[in-house]
Amino acid sequence: MEFLSIFSIFVMACFVGYYVVWSVTPALHTPLMAVTNAISSVIVVGALIASSAAVGGSETSKWLGLVAVVLASVNIFGGFAVTRRMLAMYKKKEKKAAVPAAAAK
Repeated sequence: MEFLSIFSIFVMACFVGYYVVWSVTPALHTPLMAVTNAISSVIVVGALIASSAAVGGSETSKWLGLVAVVLASVNIFGGFAVTRRMLAMYKKKEKKAAVPAAAAK
């Protein structure tokens, strides 16, 4: 494929992603984050496949594959950390039991 085709697909994907994220109701942001993390894990697999295919290739392709794996891994870790914090907001906080005045003395 030529560059213009690939670039136009990328731009359209950016627009679709933008409108999908901003049209989701706030209650569905946590599942959306989980799906995004799953997509990032697919990117890691693709980067590993591309790096292994470049075994006979140039040194640049190997380094770009390594950079892709590292950046996607950081994205996955950060996404799961944010998702965990979002889920923690929905948990009910337990109230501490009041200590009776007679037992406190």
